[in-house]
Amino acid sequence: MELHIVLYEPEIPQNTGSIGRTCMALGATLHLIEPLGFEISNTRLKRAGLDYWHELNVERHSCWEAFVSAHPDRTFN
Repeated sequence: MELHIVLYEPEIPQNTGSIGRTCMALGATLHLIEPLGFEISNTRLKRAGLDYWHELNVERHSCWEAFVSAHPDRTFN
């Protein structure tokens, strides 16, 4: 069974980074539903010490509806 962690409109980059590390450890996919309260760029990731980010399985979605339509076989409550 695959594990998926979904963050809806995350605002705090440090929390997102911590959750990203947890996803790496668990082999989980991290889903980020926009808008984000911060930028994800190579410069910012390096500055935050998130050099593993490129190895993380991350999917970005423009909105909740886009996320749900990308995963039609799942139920979300």
